[in-house]
Amino acid sequence: MELRDYIRGLRRHWLAILVMTLVGAATGYGWTLLQTPVYTAYASGYIASAQNSDVGISTIGDNLARGKVSSYLEIASWRSVAQNAIDDLGLATTPEAVVNRVEVTNPADTVIMRISATGPSPEEARALAEAWIDAMIIEIDDIEGDGSEGSAPVTVIPADIASLPSSPSFPDVRMAVAVGAILGLGFGVAFALIRTVSDRRIRSAEDVEQRTGIAVVGTIPLVPGLTDEQRLVDMNERNGGKGDNFAVAESLRSLRTNLQFMDVDHPPRTIVVTSPLPGDGKSTIACNLALTLAAAGTAVVLVDGDMRRSMVAKTMGLPGGAGLSDVLAGRAELTDVLQRTPKSVNLIVLAAGSVPPNPSEVLGSERMRTLIAELAKHATVIIDAPPLLPVTDGAVLTHQADGALVVTSMGKTTYDLLEKALDTLKKARGRALGVVLNKAPLRGVDASPYSYEYRREYVAHSNEAPTTPEPAASGVTVPADLSDLDEPETTPRRGRRVPPSA
Repeated sequence: MELRDYIRGLRRHWLAILVMTLVGAATGYGWTLLQTPVYTAYASGYIASAQNSDVGISTIGDNLARGKVSSYLEIASWRSVAQNAIDDLGLATTPEAVVNRVEVTNPADTVIMRISATGPSPEEARALAEAWIDAMIIEIDDIEGDGSEGSAPVTVIPADIASLPSSPSFPDVRMAVAVGAILGLGFGVAFALIRTVSDRRIRSAEDVEQRTGIAVVGTIPLVPGLTDEQRLVDMNERNGGKGDNFAVAESLRSLRTNLQFMDVDHPPRTIVVTSPLPGDGKSTIACNLALTLAAAGTAVVLVDGDMRRSMVAKTMGLPGGAGLSDVLAGRAELTDVLQRTPKSVNLIVLAAGSVPPNPSEVLGSERMRTLIAELAKHATVIIDAPPLLPVTDGAVLTHQADGALVVTSMGKTTYDLLEKALDTLKKARGRALGVVLNKAPLRGVDASPYSYEYRREYVAHSNEAPTTPEPAASGVTVPADLSDLDEPETTPRRGRRVPPSA
């Protein structure tokens, strides 16, 4: 994976990252609500010697006071000082516990002692800070004096009276929320990267070609204009590229061009359209590809080879009736079941017909091979085949055709499924003409970097000039026994239902 793949993964899972970040921040805030608040009060004391009018003695006293700073700083942490504070405040606790609530510091190059005391309430914190200075004075008088108040030559003079703290020093809500958000963000990024590395779904054409060695011949975008009821794209739409189907129509034209130039000397005449699993849109691609080829003046026969779940007739708006299975079983003539569609004069549809008990054997029969060869003499044959993995019908049809287009769903089909489908074709000695990526997003992180916006602008400008209609097609050239289909019809031919005993 490259750096851009990781960036795409982060963009793809941005919502999960955001949610985890918010959850982390909320967790940090919730943690502060469960903690007992701690307040901190500060008081200061000044270390000084006894006052004397003599300047020399006073200077000596100041130097002595400075020399006592480090000693008094150590005395401030004694348990005896803590006991003095406990007795003064009447606390029901131990000296060890009180010592842990007090911190005494000395600013550099000063004779000032700064006491910070903590407590469960602002009043208790302030009282302990002030009592600690008095407790130190008592202890210093006991050590350096005779035990009476002010008997020590150098003592601590209360200076700044402790103020009542207005907010707790612990927990710090802002810090807790910030730490929680950072941890949540880290978990979100880790989750996104793990999902990206372990994601086996198809995301881009470049990865498909690198992993499989099969060219991606088409990328069909997903637009809301196509529904289950309306799956066909209007190839004659000329509205400046503003319709929902514009991107799909342009991608189908690109697919048509790729097929035409795939093998210039021997272009494929019989093309199977299949997919690894149901739901990838192979029938929709087959029908629209047939219409796209017909729009370019090519004679096309669309054959519904999916006898188990036929969709071609429904998609093209034609009656099912008799079809391919009836012709192969000898119950109907080809000329009786071929149907024209008003959507294109160059397109003839052969429905699936009735469902046989053994579709694989029917599709792999010599009659099927002969039928395909006969149709391919006069037109390009597009065969909608069943998926490759559930049944073997698609592989059997591909073996009899020039090759297959394997339709996959971006963001759904995995590389494992695609590779297994291609391996199925290989074992059946079928040729994979290319992979078609269906349902590709037009926007977002997985959208193709080659946007259709420039095509929209180009089409919009080209439509300002007078346009000439496409030349009328001459219809499909058919053998003598199909001569009744030479003239294009304005209404579709209804497939004749043939009883099984016929």
